[in-house]
Amino acid sequence: MATEWFRRPSTLPLAVAIMAMLIVVVGGTIRIYDAGESCPDWPQCFGTWGFDVSVEDQGEWYDETEEYDSRGEDHRYTTFEIFVEWVHRLLASLMAIPVLANFLIIWKKKEIYGDRLVKVSFFTGILLTIQGIAGAVTVKFDNADWSVALHLGLASSFVFILIWQYVNMRKKEGADWATFSSPNQFKKSEYKRLLILTASIFLLLIMGAWVSSSPNGNQGCSVGFPDGWPKCQGEFLPSLDSSGILVQMVHRLGAGVVGLALILGGMRLREKTAETGANKAYSNFLDAATGFWFLNMLIGGMYVVWAKMGDFPEKLSLLHLVIGVVGFICASIGFILLQSSHGGDEDE
Repeated sequence: MATEWFRRPSTLPLAVAIMAMLIVVVGGTIRIYDAGESCPDWPQCFGTWGFDVSVEDQGEWYDETEEYDSRGEDHRYTTFEIFVEWVHRLLASLMAIPVLANFLIIWKKKEIYGDRLVKVSFFTGILLTIQGIAGAVTVKFDNADWSVALHLGLASSFVFILIWQYVNMRKKEGADWATFSSPNQFKKSEYKRLLILTASIFLLLIMGAWVSSSPNGNQGCSVGFPDGWPKCQGEFLPSLDSSGILVQMVHRLGAGVVGLALILGGMRLREKTAETGANKAYSNFLDAATGFWFLNMLIGGMYVVWAKMGDFPEKLSLLHLVIGVVGFICASIGFILLQSSHGGDEDE
Protein backbone atom coordinates (compact mmCIF):
# COMPACT_ATOMS: atom_id res chain seq x y z
CA MET A 1 0.00 0.00 0.00
CA ALA A 2 2.41 2.66 -1.23
CA THR A 3 0.85 6.09 -0.72
CA GLU A 4 1.66 9.48 0.78
CA TRP A 5 1.89 9.50 4.57
CA PHE A 6 -1.00 11.93 4.98
CA ARG A 7 -3.29 9.65 2.96
CA ARG A 8 -2.56 6.53 4.97
CA PRO A 9 -5.27 5.44 7.46
CA SER A 10 -2.47 4.71 9.94
CA THR A 11 -1.68 8.43 10.18
CA LEU A 12 -4.98 9.07 11.97
CA PRO A 13 -4.21 7.18 15.23
CA LEU A 14 -0.77 8.81 15.29
CA ALA A 15 -2.38 12.24 14.96
CA VAL A 16 -4.83 11.39 17.74
CA ALA A 17 -1.92 10.29 19.95
CA ILE A 18 -0.21 13.66 19.38
CA MET A 19 -3.48 15.43 20.18
CA ALA A 20 -3.78 13.37 23.37
CA MET A 21 -0.27 14.47 24.37
CA LEU A 22 -1.34 18.09 23.87
CA ILE A 23 -4.30 17.50 26.17
CA VAL A 24 -1.96 16.03 28.81
CA VAL A 25 0.15 19.22 28.63
CA VAL A 26 -2.98 21.39 28.96
CA GLY A 27 -4.03 19.24 31.92
CA GLY A 28 -0.64 19.84 33.51
CA THR A 29 -1.04 23.57 32.91
CA ILE A 30 -4.35 23.45 34.77
CA ARG A 31 -2.57 21.91 37.74
CA ILE A 32 0.28 24.43 37.88
CA TYR A 33 -2.23 27.27 37.90
CA ASP A 34 -4.23 25.39 40.55
CA ALA A 35 -7.27 25.71 38.30
CA GLY A 36 -8.62 22.19 38.56
CA GLU A 37 -11.84 23.48 40.13
CA SER A 38 -12.17 26.53 37.87
CA CYS A 39 -15.14 24.81 36.20
CA PRO A 40 -16.81 23.34 39.30
CA ASP A 41 -19.61 21.58 37.41
CA TRP A 42 -19.50 19.16 34.47
CA PRO A 43 -19.99 19.21 31.51
CA GLN A 44 -20.91 22.90 31.88
CA CYS A 45 -18.79 25.58 33.53
CA PHE A 46 -20.57 27.62 36.21
CA GLY A 47 -23.82 26.62 34.54
CA THR A 48 -22.74 27.98 31.13
CA TRP A 49 -21.07 26.59 28.02
CA GLY A 50 -18.55 29.43 27.88
CA PHE A 51 -15.47 30.46 29.86
CA ASP A 52 -15.91 34.20 30.35
CA VAL A 53 -17.48 33.98 33.81
CA SER A 54 -17.14 37.10 35.95
CA VAL A 55 -16.29 37.06 39.64
CA GLU A 56 -19.86 38.16 40.38
CA ASP A 57 -21.36 35.36 38.29
CA GLN A 58 -19.09 32.84 40.00
CA GLY A 59 -20.31 34.07 43.37
CA GLU A 60 -23.95 33.76 42.30
CA TRP A 61 -23.38 30.20 41.09
CA TYR A 62 -21.68 29.20 44.36
CA ASP A 63 -24.48 30.76 46.43
CA GLU A 64 -27.18 29.03 44.37
CA THR A 65 -25.59 25.58 44.42
CA GLU A 66 -23.73 25.87 47.77
CA GLU A 67 -20.93 23.85 46.13
CA TYR A 68 -18.12 26.13 47.25
CA ASP A 69 -14.49 25.83 46.21
CA SER A 70 -12.31 23.64 48.42
CA ARG A 71 -10.12 26.68 49.16
CA GLY A 72 -12.98 28.60 50.74
CA GLU A 73 -16.28 30.30 49.97
CA ASP A 74 -14.58 33.49 48.81
CA HIS A 75 -12.14 31.91 46.34
CA ARG A 76 -12.62 33.05 42.73
CA TYR A 77 -10.90 32.30 39.41
CA THR A 78 -9.53 34.49 36.64
CA THR A 79 -10.87 34.22 33.11
CA PHE A 80 -7.56 32.67 32.02
CA GLU A 81 -7.77 29.92 34.67
CA ILE A 82 -11.31 29.08 33.60
CA PHE A 83 -10.28 29.23 29.93
CA VAL A 84 -7.51 26.63 30.40
CA GLU A 85 -9.93 24.15 31.97
CA TRP A 86 -12.53 24.95 29.30
CA VAL A 87 -10.02 24.32 26.48
CA HIS A 88 -8.99 21.06 28.15
CA ARG A 89 -12.57 19.84 28.07
CA LEU A 90 -13.14 21.11 24.53
CA LEU A 91 -10.09 19.29 23.13
CA ALA A 92 -11.06 16.09 24.94
CA SER A 93 -14.58 16.31 23.49
CA LEU A 94 -13.39 17.04 19.95
CA MET A 95 -11.16 14.00 20.10
CA ALA A 96 -14.26 11.82 19.84
CA ILE A 97 -14.55 12.76 16.14
CA PRO A 98 -11.18 11.37 14.91
CA VAL A 99 -11.49 8.39 17.26
CA LEU A 100 -14.85 7.49 15.70
CA ALA A 101 -13.43 8.07 12.20
CA ASN A 102 -10.49 5.84 13.10
CA PHE A 103 -12.82 2.96 13.96
CA LEU A 104 -15.00 3.41 10.88
CA ILE A 105 -12.00 3.52 8.52
CA ILE A 106 -10.44 0.37 9.95
CA TRP A 107 -13.80 -1.41 10.01
CA LYS A 108 -14.36 -0.48 6.35
CA LYS A 109 -10.87 -1.79 5.46
CA LYS A 110 -11.20 -4.84 7.66
CA GLU A 111 -9.85 -7.12 4.92
CA ILE A 112 -6.53 -5.23 5.09
CA TYR A 113 -6.18 -4.59 8.82
CA GLY A 114 -7.94 -7.64 10.26
CA ASP A 115 -10.28 -8.26 13.20
CA ARG A 116 -7.71 -7.49 15.87
CA LEU A 117 -7.17 -3.89 14.80
CA VAL A 118 -10.92 -3.39 14.40
CA LYS A 119 -11.37 -4.49 18.02
CA VAL A 120 -8.49 -2.31 19.23
CA SER A 121 -9.87 0.76 17.44
CA PHE A 122 -13.27 0.10 19.03
CA PHE A 123 -11.64 -0.27 22.45
CA THR A 124 -9.90 3.07 21.90
CA GLY A 125 -13.33 4.69 21.71
CA ILE A 126 -14.42 2.91 24.89
CA LEU A 127 -11.26 4.09 26.65
CA LEU A 128 -11.91 7.68 25.56
CA THR A 129 -15.41 7.44 27.03
CA ILE A 130 -14.01 6.11 30.30
CA GLN A 131 -11.49 8.96 30.31
CA GLY A 132 -14.34 11.45 29.96
CA ILE A 133 -16.12 9.86 32.92
CA ALA A 134 -12.86 9.97 34.89
CA GLY A 135 -12.65 13.70 34.12
CA ALA A 136 -16.12 14.22 35.53
CA VAL A 137 -15.17 12.18 38.62
CA THR A 138 -12.04 14.33 39.05
CA VAL A 139 -14.20 17.46 39.08
CA LYS A 140 -16.77 15.83 41.39
CA PHE A 141 -14.13 14.95 43.97
CA ASP A 142 -12.31 18.30 43.74
CA ASN A 143 -9.14 16.89 42.14
CA ALA A 144 -8.49 14.29 44.83
CA ASP A 145 -5.04 12.73 44.49
CA TRP A 146 -6.37 9.31 43.45
CA SER A 147 -8.63 10.85 40.77
CA VAL A 148 -5.76 12.89 39.26
CA ALA A 149 -3.55 9.78 39.18
CA LEU A 150 -6.39 7.81 37.54
CA HIS A 151 -6.92 10.54 34.95
CA LEU A 152 -3.23 10.62 33.97
CA GLY A 153 -3.01 6.82 33.95
CA LEU A 154 -5.93 6.53 31.54
CA ALA A 155 -4.49 9.27 29.30
CA SER A 156 -1.10 7.52 29.15
CA SER A 157 -2.78 4.18 28.39
CA PHE A 158 -4.77 5.88 25.63
CA VAL A 159 -1.59 7.18 24.00
CA PHE A 160 0.07 3.77 24.35
CA ILE A 161 -2.79 1.99 22.56
CA LEU A 162 -2.83 4.55 19.74
CA ILE A 163 0.91 4.11 19.16
CA TRP A 164 0.45 0.32 19.20
CA GLN A 165 -2.32 0.71 16.64
CA TYR A 166 -0.21 2.96 14.42
CA VAL A 167 2.76 0.56 14.39
CA ASN A 168 0.61 -2.48 13.64
CA MET A 169 -1.34 -0.65 10.94
CA ARG A 170 1.93 0.30 9.25
CA LYS A 171 2.90 -3.35 9.36
CA LYS A 172 -0.38 -4.32 7.66
CA GLU A 173 0.18 -1.57 5.10
CA GLY A 174 3.43 -3.23 4.09
CA ALA A 175 5.94 -0.86 5.69
CA ASP A 176 9.44 -2.26 5.32
CA TRP A 177 10.71 -1.45 8.82
CA ALA A 178 13.79 -3.37 9.95
CA THR A 179 12.26 -3.56 13.45
CA PHE A 180 9.49 -5.80 12.13
CA SER A 181 11.98 -8.67 12.16
CA SER A 182 13.95 -9.70 15.22
CA PRO A 183 15.92 -12.86 16.10
CA ASN A 184 13.84 -15.43 17.99
CA GLN A 185 16.36 -15.66 20.79
CA PHE A 186 16.38 -11.90 21.28
CA LYS A 187 12.60 -11.55 21.36
CA LYS A 188 12.16 -14.46 23.76
CA SER A 189 14.73 -13.14 26.22
CA GLU A 190 14.02 -9.39 26.02
CA TYR A 191 10.25 -9.17 25.53
CA LYS A 192 9.42 -9.58 29.21
CA ARG A 193 12.26 -7.28 30.24
CA LEU A 194 10.98 -4.43 28.06
CA LEU A 195 7.41 -5.05 29.24
CA ILE A 196 8.40 -4.85 32.92
CA LEU A 197 10.54 -1.74 32.43
CA THR A 198 7.81 0.05 30.48
CA ALA A 199 5.22 -0.86 33.12
CA SER A 200 7.61 0.38 35.85
CA ILE A 201 7.92 3.80 34.20
CA PHE A 202 4.13 3.92 33.92
CA LEU A 203 3.74 3.23 37.66
CA LEU A 204 6.37 5.87 38.45
CA LEU A 205 4.36 8.35 36.38
CA ILE A 206 1.23 7.55 38.40
CA MET A 207 3.14 7.95 41.67
CA GLY A 208 4.30 11.37 40.51
CA ALA A 209 0.70 12.45 39.89
CA TRP A 210 -0.21 11.14 43.33
CA VAL A 211 2.56 13.20 44.99
CA SER A 212 1.78 16.43 43.10
CA SER A 213 -1.92 16.33 43.96
CA SER A 214 -1.70 15.04 47.55
CA PRO A 215 -2.23 17.53 50.38
CA ASN A 216 1.25 18.71 51.47
CA GLY A 217 2.79 16.17 49.07
CA ASN A 218 5.09 18.65 47.34
CA GLN A 219 6.44 20.12 50.56
CA GLY A 220 6.37 16.89 52.57
CA CYS A 221 10.18 16.73 52.62
CA SER A 222 10.59 20.49 53.17
CA VAL A 223 12.43 22.63 50.58
CA GLY A 224 15.94 23.77 49.72
CA PHE A 225 19.31 22.07 49.49
CA PRO A 226 20.18 19.70 51.10
CA ASP A 227 17.36 19.45 53.68
CA GLY A 228 14.56 19.17 51.10
CA TRP A 229 16.57 17.38 48.43
CA PRO A 230 18.40 15.01 48.30
CA LYS A 231 17.52 14.67 52.00
CA CYS A 232 13.98 14.71 53.37
CA GLN A 233 13.37 16.90 56.41
CA GLY A 234 17.15 17.03 56.80
CA GLU A 235 17.54 13.23 56.90
CA PHE A 236 18.13 10.53 54.33
CA LEU A 237 15.83 8.18 56.27
CA PRO A 238 13.17 10.42 57.84
CA SER A 239 10.36 9.35 60.10
CA LEU A 240 7.28 8.46 58.05
CA ASP A 241 4.86 9.99 60.54
CA SER A 242 3.11 12.29 58.07
CA SER A 243 1.35 11.57 54.78
CA GLY A 244 3.42 14.25 52.99
CA ILE A 245 6.71 12.59 53.91
CA LEU A 246 5.31 9.14 53.11
CA VAL A 247 4.20 9.97 49.55
CA GLN A 248 7.46 11.82 48.87
CA MET A 249 9.62 8.94 50.07
CA VAL A 250 7.58 6.33 48.18
CA HIS A 251 7.99 8.39 45.00
CA ARG A 252 11.72 8.93 45.54
CA LEU A 253 12.34 5.28 46.38
CA GLY A 254 10.30 4.23 43.35
CA ALA A 255 12.29 6.59 41.13
CA GLY A 256 15.55 5.12 42.41
CA VAL A 257 14.45 1.53 41.89
CA VAL A 258 13.11 2.23 38.40
CA GLY A 259 16.27 4.13 37.47
CA LEU A 260 18.51 1.28 38.59
CA ALA A 261 16.33 -1.19 36.68
CA LEU A 262 16.53 0.96 33.54
CA ILE A 263 20.32 1.20 33.71
CA LEU A 264 20.85 -2.53 34.31
CA GLY A 265 18.10 -3.50 31.86
CA GLY A 266 19.58 -1.24 29.19
CA MET A 267 23.01 -2.80 29.66
CA ARG A 268 21.55 -6.29 29.29
CA LEU A 269 19.49 -5.25 26.25
CA ARG A 270 22.56 -3.84 24.50
CA GLU A 271 24.51 -7.02 25.24
CA LYS A 272 21.75 -9.16 23.75
CA THR A 273 21.50 -6.85 20.74
CA ALA A 274 25.21 -7.30 19.99
CA GLU A 275 25.05 -11.03 20.68
CA THR A 276 22.07 -11.78 18.39
CA GLY A 277 22.49 -9.04 15.78
CA ALA A 278 19.07 -7.59 16.60
CA ASN A 279 18.12 -4.11 15.45
CA LYS A 280 19.44 -1.40 17.78
CA ALA A 281 16.14 0.52 17.77
CA TYR A 282 14.77 -1.43 20.74
CA SER A 283 17.73 -0.59 22.99
CA ASN A 284 17.95 2.96 21.61
CA PHE A 285 14.40 3.73 22.71
CA LEU A 286 15.07 2.26 26.14
CA ASP A 287 18.26 4.32 26.39
CA ALA A 288 16.22 7.43 25.53
CA ALA A 289 13.74 6.54 28.28
CA THR A 290 16.65 6.15 30.71
CA GLY A 291 18.03 9.53 29.66
CA PHE A 292 14.67 11.18 30.27
CA TRP A 293 14.48 9.45 33.67
CA PHE A 294 17.85 10.96 34.64
CA LEU A 295 16.83 14.39 33.38
CA ASN A 296 13.55 14.17 35.25
CA MET A 297 15.34 13.22 38.46
CA LEU A 298 17.35 16.45 38.19
CA ILE A 299 14.22 18.49 37.40
CA GLY A 300 12.42 16.97 40.39
CA GLY A 301 15.37 17.88 42.59
CA MET A 302 15.49 21.45 41.27
CA TYR A 303 11.74 21.77 41.87
CA VAL A 304 12.31 21.17 45.60
CA VAL A 305 15.65 23.00 45.89
CA TRP A 306 14.43 26.21 44.24
CA ALA A 307 11.12 26.25 46.11
CA LYS A 308 10.03 28.14 49.16
CA MET A 309 7.46 26.75 51.59
CA GLY A 310 4.08 27.31 49.95
CA ASP A 311 5.66 28.74 46.80
CA PHE A 312 6.90 26.19 44.26
CA PRO A 313 8.26 26.83 40.72
CA GLU A 314 5.22 25.27 39.05
CA LYS A 315 6.56 25.58 35.51
CA LEU A 316 9.19 23.05 36.55
CA SER A 317 6.34 20.85 37.73
CA LEU A 318 4.80 20.98 34.26
CA LEU A 319 8.17 20.17 32.70
CA HIS A 320 8.53 17.28 35.18
CA LEU A 321 5.20 15.88 33.99
CA VAL A 322 5.97 16.28 30.28
CA ILE A 323 9.42 14.68 30.55
CA GLY A 324 7.92 11.80 32.54
CA VAL A 325 5.29 11.14 29.88
CA VAL A 326 7.88 11.40 27.06
CA GLY A 327 10.09 8.88 28.86
CA PHE A 328 7.14 6.49 29.13
CA ILE A 329 6.37 6.92 25.42
CA CYS A 330 10.00 6.18 24.47
CA ALA A 331 9.99 2.93 26.45
CA SER A 332 6.54 2.10 25.02
CA ILE A 333 7.72 2.53 21.43
CA GLY A 334 10.66 0.20 22.01
CA PHE A 335 8.37 -2.40 23.57
CA ILE A 336 5.69 -2.07 20.86
CA LEU A 337 8.27 -2.43 18.08
CA LEU A 338 9.57 -5.64 19.63
CA GLN A 339 6.09 -6.95 20.34
CA SER A 340 5.01 -6.35 16.73
CA SER A 341 8.09 -8.00 15.25
CA HIS A 342 8.14 -11.55 13.93
CA GLY A 343 10.95 -13.93 14.79
CA GLY A 344 13.73 -14.69 12.38
CA ASP A 345 16.74 -16.94 12.36
CA GLU A 346 19.70 -15.78 14.38
CA ASP A 347 22.94 -15.13 12.61
CA GLU A 348 25.04 -18.25 12.47
